[in-house]
Amino acid sequence: MAAPSSKIVKQLLQEHVDDLTRAERQLAHVLLQDYPMAGLQSITRLAEAGGTSTPTVIRMARKLGFDGFPDLQESLREEVAARIKKPVSKHEEWLAEASAEHGLNRFAEAVSANIHHTLERLDTAQFDEVARLLAQTQRHVYVAGGRITRSTADYLFNHLQIIRPNVTQLSSSANVWPQYLLDMDENAILVLFDIRRYEANMLRLANLARERGARIVLFTDQWGSPVGKAAHHVFHALVEVPSAWDSSIAMMLIIEALIAEVQSTRWDESKERIEELEAMFTTSRLFRTPS
Repeated sequence: MAAPSSKIVKQLLQEHVDDLTRAERQLAHVLLQDYPMAGLQSITRLAEAGGTSTPTVIRMARKLGFDGFPDLQESLREEVAARIKKPVSKHEEWLAEASAEHGLNRFAEAVSANIHHTLERLDTAQFDEVARLLAQTQRHVYVAGGRITRSTADYLFNHLQIIRPNVTQLSSSANVWPQYLLDMDENAILVLFDIRRYEANMLRLANLARERGARIVLFTDQWGSPVGKAAHHVFHALVEVPSAWDSSIAMMLIIEALIAEVQSTRWDESKERIEELEAMFTTSRLFRTPS
């Protein structure tokens, strides 16, 4: 029986690592290093790359829940196709699968499933570590998103800037990113957002920032942006919904939880900043006051 479609091969490898033999772990390492392309070569070449035998490849595939290596490869091909799916074809596929149920209910069910599976896979130890890093004000936090994810990055930036000092949102123009890189060092944290139709500029930015010692935190989809190779911490959120576009709701759940955790950790300092900000809002009469 094939592995559950809700889980991609990378996640199955990570979940079953303790069940694998030494030879199978070597093979898993080869697959993860050049994922997913390593798994799309012939079984013989994959076995050679892992210093193992073809029967070892077959045994590992079966331990992951596949009928055999061809079944595992088919899953990888589906992942690659899903990664590069364009909005129009994505919309047409959802239409073909649509039920008689109201569109709002279908969308809500998809979002609920996304949240459930995202939380199921989330590493809470990593969550705690990233929250701890973001709460350290001696570390300068830089935030950047792509064409679609920029609004999500902006949300994180706005809240972190209220909670703590030393937070910068990178310009939408990649031409000026080198000016931000000048100030990045081992005390910097670069938070990036990149989902499918991954943006080449994001990977270049991550690589340059890492070379300067910055810690990279990536928010991406279930397939994983190439930026993951340069990142120290990666959060995967499921994004597929009955739409031509991907959903950021599961990702926003992680972001809002991180914001709450950072604020809780720094509550005394955050409270002072919030009170000072509110005083400025009152002075500037930015918001309506209750009558």
